[in-house]
Amino acid sequence: MVKSFLAALGLAVLVQLPTLADSPKKPTYNFSIDLTKVSNDKLPVTLLVDDLDEDEVLYRLPKMVPGTYAVYDFGKFISDFKAVDKKGRKLPVEKVDVNTWRIKNAKKLKKITYLADDTWDTPKKEDIVFEPAATDIEAGKVYLINTHGFFGYFEGMTKTPYQITVTKPQEFYGATPLRATSTTATSDTYLLENYNDLVDAPMLYSKPDTAMLKVGTADVLIATYAGGGGQRSKNLANNIRTILEAQKNYLGGTLPVDKYAFLIYIDNKQNRTGAYGALEHSYSSVYYFPEMPPNMLAEQVRSISAHEFFHIVTPLNIHSEEIGNFNFSQPKMSKHLWLYEGVTEYFAHHVQVNQKLIDEGAFMDEIRNKIIASKEEYNDSLAFTELSLGALDKYEKQYGNVYQKGALIGMALDIRLRELSGGKYGVRNLMKDLSQTYGKDKSFKDEELFDKITALTFPEIREFFRRHVEGAEPLPYAELFQKVGIQYKPSGVMKRISLGKPTLGYDQAASRIVVASVENLSSFGKALGWKAGDQILAINGEDLTLTNATELFSKHVANGKEGSMLTITVGRKDASGKVKPVDLKAKLVPSEELVSHWLAPAPEATPAQIALRNAWLYSNL
Repeated sequence: MVKSFLAALGLAVLVQLPTLADSPKKPTYNFSIDLTKVSNDKLPVTLLVDDLDEDEVLYRLPKMVPGTYAVYDFGKFISDFKAVDKKGRKLPVEKVDVNTWRIKNAKKLKKITYLADDTWDTPKKEDIVFEPAATDIEAGKVYLINTHGFFGYFEGMTKTPYQITVTKPQEFYGATPLRATSTTATSDTYLLENYNDLVDAPMLYSKPDTAMLKVGTADVLIATYAGGGGQRSKNLANNIRTILEAQKNYLGGTLPVDKYAFLIYIDNKQNRTGAYGALEHSYSSVYYFPEMPPNMLAEQVRSISAHEFFHIVTPLNIHSEEIGNFNFSQPKMSKHLWLYEGVTEYFAHHVQVNQKLIDEGAFMDEIRNKIIASKEEYNDSLAFTELSLGALDKYEKQYGNVYQKGALIGMALDIRLRELSGGKYGVRNLMKDLSQTYGKDKSFKDEELFDKITALTFPEIREFFRRHVEGAEPLPYAELFQKVGIQYKPSGVMKRISLGKPTLGYDQAASRIVVASVENLSSFGKALGWKAGDQILAINGEDLTLTNATELFSKHVANGKEGSMLTITVGRKDASGKVKPVDLKAKLVPSEELVSHWLAPAPEATPAQIALRNAWLYSNL
C-alpha cells in the first residue's frame, strides 16, 4: 500500500480472476447485497447458509487485510446482526468482540442479515480507514465495495467457495477484477474459490467511465468515478500506457497476469485522512485522489501505479505462509517487508531508468532522496526483519521506511548480484526464479527465504542478508556505488536549478503561496528580485495554485533548461497597499549547494565499473 500526503505547496468490459466457473464445488457462502436499498449510508447484507455440522459457529469480519499493514477492525461498521432458521425464527447470537459473533444452534442456521456502514462517514477519528481500503456508500452515485468491509467468514472456513450477488441500479456498471458468472441490467453474480480471493477483489459500482488497454497479452481495465463529474478514464489510460508497456518489457516482454483492473476514485470534497494513494491487490489496485488538474492527476496515477502494478510479482507470486494463509482475526506479520514493499518500490523507479523513461541523473536523485529519508526520518540502525515483524505495533512509526530503506535494500541486493554474476544476474532474475519455485498457491516459510535465495544465487548473499537485513549494520553505500563507478559522500557540493532559495509560506486568506523571507536568497534569487510578501501567481504564464505548485515548480524550474528565461508573476503591494501583478524575470542558472548524501558519476571510473553500471541499469531480463 502506498500513501501520499498533499504538499503544503463507457467501455463495459469485465476483467477476470480465476473463478469457480469450471469447478463442481458448491458455494458454502451465498451472499447478496442490494445497492438500491441504502438507508443512512448503510447497505443490507444477506447470507444464505447451507447445512452446517457445528452446534455453534463464530462469524467474523477481518481485523485487518493484506496490504494495509494497519488494524482497522471492520466489524465495528456492522450493525443489526441477526441469525434465523429456515422458518425465520431468531437464533441466539452473542457479540464476542468487535469483529466476532457467536451463533448457537448453528445446525438450524439458514440466514444471516446485517447492515454494513459506510466507513468514510464514521464520526470517530480513531475509526477512520485509509480511503483505498475503505467503503463508500452514496445512494445513486457511487459504491466503493472493498469486500472486506461487507463480507465475513465462519471461523475455520476461509477456504470454502463464495457466491456474491450484487443488485444494482439499472444504469450502473460494476468495475472489478472478477468475472461475472451471470449478469443482467440489474444484477451481477460472482463465484470465488475462497475468502482470500474475495478480499483480493474490490468492486467500484457507478455510472460507467471506463477504458481498456492491451499490454502485451494482458487486458487492463481503467474504471473511474469522479465526484465532480466528467469522463476521466480515457485520458488516464493514454497517460499510463507508457509505464505499463515499460513494466511489461522490464519483466521480459510478458506479464504474470492476463487481466488487471485500475479502480480510481476522484473526490471533490475534503477527505478525513488528509492523504491519498492506493491499495494493491493481486489483479487490481484501488486509487483515491482529490480533484486536481488532468495532467497532475495523470502524473499521480502514473507515479503510484508504477509501484502498485509491480505487486503482480510480489506478493502475488512470491509470499510467505503468513500471507498465503492470512489470519484475518489474529494477523501475523512476515519479516520480509523488504521484499513485498521494498523490492516493489525499487522496481517502480528502476524500471524507468532501465526503459529510458528517465535518465541516470533523475534515477540517482530518487536513490539519494531515499537515502536521506531513511537516515533522517527513520531509525536506520533498526534491523529490517525486526521492523517488519513489529510494523503493526512496536515499530508502527517506522513502517514508512519500507518505501525508503526497503527500496535501497533491493538496490543493494541488485548491485551485489550483478557483481557476483559478472553483470548477468540481478534482482529481476531472482524474482523470476522465486516465482517459478513458489507461485500464487505455494508459500515459502518465513525463516527459510534467505537460505533459499542463497541457494538460488551465491553463498556471499547469505552474509549480505545477515549483516544488512537481519542485522542492524547500515548499507555500505560508498562501497556499493564504487562497484558501479559512482561516487558517494555523506556530504558534498551539488549544482542545481532552484527558485533562488526564498523561504515560502502559505497565505490562507489570499489562498496563495507567498514569499515569507528573502534572507537566504542565492544570486539567482536576487537576480529574480524576490521580495518578502510576494504572492506567487503564475510561472511562465501558467496560473499557480496550492494543488499544482509542485508540478509547475518541477516543470519550469527544477527541470528547466539552463539559460532559458524564467518569468514568475507575483502579486506585490504598491505604495497604497494594493496588490498588483509584477513579472520577475531571470535566466535559469544552477547554483552550488552543500547537500547530504552526495552522488555523482566517478570521472575515473574503470571500464569494468562502467560495464557493471550499465548491466545494473540497462540489462534486459
